[in-house]
Amino acid sequence: MPWPRRRAALRHWRRTRPFWAGLLLLLGGAELLLVPLSPLTVMVSLGLGGLAALGIGLALMAAGLFLWCAPAAHHYVSINALILSVLSFAATNLGGFLVGMGLGIAGSAMGFGWTVVREDAGNPGGADGDGAGGAADVPDPAPARGGTARKVLAVGLPVALLAAVGGPAQRAGAAAVPAPRTPPTVTTTMFAPRGFTLAGVTEVPTAGGPLKAMVLRMTAASLTDYRLTTRDGGPELGLSADSLDLSGEVTLYLTRFSGCLEGLVCLTFTPDTIPVPPVVPPFVFMTQVDAEQALVTADLIVANGLRLRAGDHRGAAP
Repeated sequence: MPWPRRRAALRHWRRTRPFWAGLLLLLGGAELLLVPLSPLTVMVSLGLGGLAALGIGLALMAAGLFLWCAPAAHHYVSINALILSVLSFAATNLGGFLVGMGLGIAGSAMGFGWTVVREDAGNPGGADGDGAGGAADVPDPAPARGGTARKVLAVGLPVALLAAVGGPAQRAGAAAVPAPRTPPTVTTTMFAPRGFTLAGVTEVPTAGGPLKAMVLRMTAASLTDYRLTTRDGGPELGLSADSLDLSGEVTLYLTRFSGCLEGLVCLTFTPDTIPVPPVVPPFVFMTQVDAEQALVTADLIVANGLRLRAGDHRGAAP
């Protein structure tokens, strides 16, 4: 075989770090990056032109490089990479059609479980690496640069994680328009937003005092089989439409929001029960949505088949 010294040096370098785990993370991140750029006729488009796919793909590739360059921090890197891989299912074309997500999960598991077996003095096969324990018969990598690498990881990977999934929710500005004392209930069989972001939590003014609400902002949204029912103490009013399209600067103020992500995972959010840290990944659509809507604003609202009913359920008006 040619280049014996180069091959020996490469073998030694490969065996002193979780090489295959880093390679799987690099491949998984590359697959997540390439899926939105591929000439497929059926694609899942989300966020601002698939920025979530780019962010998570680059973060997974960075995690793979960290496993190669800073193997002493493989536990920390693998946990962050596993979180990103799982989030990619909801945020990036079903995890790159499950391929990128699977590679990321496998690489994270291999990186977390990787260990170095110290060389034994009487262990045969340690010289050429072909014995029973040759694959791991290398000394523990020198921790000379471990301190600097861990500091870089402690700062860099959380930033990459939060940037990839949208970052924590911030306190949003208060709504200028007063809302009903009791928010009406809204149901829809399909909620498909575009450019979705969780702006944070704010207080909406009502006749009974301020009301805490989540603020969801998006560039557009489409709701199928829309139903709204008032609960403000007076005669019940119902508003329904076959479809409702909102565009422009769309802002939803919700006191409760539940639905099934991609029609698979059902979740419920309130201003007081947002996950900690309150990171909400972008999503393509939600089904079976049931929410309490304090207020909604948009530049343009188009309703198809709009109907209004009074409390006796007999009157109807266009």
